[in-house]
Amino acid sequence: MKNQDNPAACPPCPKCPQKIRSGEGRGERGQDGQARPPKLSFSSQPQLEHQLRPRRRLHPPPPPLAMAVAQPEVKLFGRWTFEDIEINDISLADYIAVSVDKHATFVPHTAGRYSVKRFRKAQCPIVERLTNSLMMHGRNNGKKLMAVRIVKHAMEIIHLLTDQNPIQVIVDAIINSGPREDATRIGSAGVIRRQAVDISPLRRVNQAIYLLTTGARESAFRNIKTIAECLADELINAAKGSSNSYAIKKKDEIERVAKANR
Repeated sequence: MKNQDNPAACPPCPKCPQKIRSGEGRGERGQDGQARPPKLSFSSQPQLEHQLRPRRRLHPPPPPLAMAVAQPEVKLFGRWTFEDIEINDISLADYIAVSVDKHATFVPHTAGRYSVKRFRKAQCPIVERLTNSLMMHGRNNGKKLMAVRIVKHAMEIIHLLTDQNPIQVIVDAIINSGPREDATRIGSAGVIRRQAVDISPLRRVNQAIYLLTTGARESAFRNIKTIAECLADELINAAKGSSNSYAIKKKDEIERVAKANR
């Protein structure tokens, strides 16, 4: 057995830790003949240069802006402003979404989920509701870009003919086209009679939009006029309350039947 306490009594051996330890700190070859690098203490290790100098940011933060950047006004199609839009019927003010803060959009295509919850469609911008109503009948379903293009063209025509904000014309047409009274069927299967009832504000808006778009679609069928021109004529006549409008005629007919069944 090797004597590790007395190195002189131990013959040279490459596996002897005592022989290897004898060459430490000198940077020379040990007694076993193998080169050993000098082992420096922590105090003698040179510190790196980047550890001595303070750390700096590669990109300094930008200086604060002196003044806030003014936000551009939101205009429909970049032209028609939502400012100063008046809703003359106070009962429909909460159901015609034209406020600047919540419902101002650049295009009537918000991709909102308005059918998830009841009454949520009242928060949909009114021009977008008109656009959606144009996509009726199976061959027109899903063609929203075409409907947006039709509404944009119709608004240009309205502005040329009336020199007014087309959004205001649309709001006036919806207010004038919504029936205020209707007749419903009351009774069981044996005896059925019709009873006049009042119409809620949301249904008035829904019915007005339906009648306006239906009138424009029917007038454009087998006609040399485009549907954009027919929609513009329908909105202008309805805003004036003229009987040339399909929606106004239907509204008067519904109210006349309801009056007869009071």
